[in-house]
Amino acid sequence: MSGEDVNADAWTVYGRRQLNRKYAPPVPDQLTWTPWEGIGPGAEILGEITGKHVLDVGSGAGHHAVHLARAHGARVTAIELSPTQHQRATEAHAGVPGVQFVLGDVVDYLPTAEPFDAAYAIGSLAFTDPHRALPALRHGLRPGAPLVVSILHTDLDDRGPSTTVAPREQLIRLRDEPPLPVQMWVLAPQLWEELLKKYGFGVEAIDLLRHPDENVPVVQQLIRARRLPARSARVSSRPRTPEPPSPHAAIGVGAILLGDQGVLLGRHRHGTLELPGGTVEAGESLETTVTRELAEETGLIARPDDVTLLGTLVDHVDDVVRVTVGAVVGAWQGRPATQPDESVGNWAWYPLDQLPDGLFVCSAQILTAWRPDLPIDHAPARFTPYASHQAPTATATDGLA
Repeated sequence: MSGEDVNADAWTVYGRRQLNRKYAPPVPDQLTWTPWEGIGPGAEILGEITGKHVLDVGSGAGHHAVHLARAHGARVTAIELSPTQHQRATEAHAGVPGVQFVLGDVVDYLPTAEPFDAAYAIGSLAFTDPHRALPALRHGLRPGAPLVVSILHTDLDDRGPSTTVAPREQLIRLRDEPPLPVQMWVLAPQLWEELLKKYGFGVEAIDLLRHPDENVPVVQQLIRARRLPARSARVSSRPRTPEPPSPHAAIGVGAILLGDQGVLLGRHRHGTLELPGGTVEAGESLETTVTRELAEETGLIARPDDVTLLGTLVDHVDDVVRVTVGAVVGAWQGRPATQPDESVGNWAWYPLDQLPDGLFVCSAQILTAWRPDLPIDHAPARFTPYASHQAPTATATDGLA
């Protein structure tokens, strides 16, 4: 029996127990993403949903869906795999205007449904293999539609998140009833981010929500993502594909330019913010790669002599060893602008004390290698500085004030 089958059986038993107890949770005054009231935001992170078609994934007793329909005017489809959980919802809320309760597997349901304007999952996505759920959700959402997910970060046994896409056994407890074993995907934030990107989502933020009692070890993640448009077939200077490349390593560069208004960052079409940079082409020196990518992506002109290499960062993405060389560009000409056919644009300057969330991992690693005191959280990488160079501070020249 698969982990998902185990979960389906467990939630059916759970729903039957709650039916026997005649327990129906009250419709909340505010959408809550954790079992703890008053922790985290409400429905506002879904955006403006009045009149919009919203999907509630793993809707359970249906109380969240009813809240969105009544308080926010959304048209909610609440889908639930467990027949007893579905029964709880329909017995308590049948006929509520704006809510449709559906019994079924969301992966099977979405290909036949009209695309949704938003989707959310409160705790439920941990019980489905993300390699099944995320492609289905992308197919079932309109381009630009938000996907908001709350999910365990530390599990019910006080264990931290996994760095591999594999479920672990947990026990669901209900008063004096025997515990129910389930299989849960309790994954690290970086792993969720990589999976979401792989399946066509841009990740806007991943926040950790903690119990108001600091002695309670359970922590929840709140993931805010957005369904991206269909990917272009064009091969850019920095191709991104769901599959690892044929070699077992990839090497690229990332360039730091510091002007009077801060450091230069661009928005990738996948949603992340990142430094100028890209993949080293055959026969290129690293300094030449920096100046070529800078010109291609931003229109700025620099010479290889203006480039100082900081060192090498090494980390893993799936089965690929990723090697990134950080660099500082000390002088350049021009003003940054979005370039035709490039995947990164909307260039802007960001003060170092106000760096935004959503930095591309490699860019975050380069920035903290350059200035370790920057308050940036990212997956760790091994940094080897180049001892022959002292890292300079980049300065704006020729029209960049």
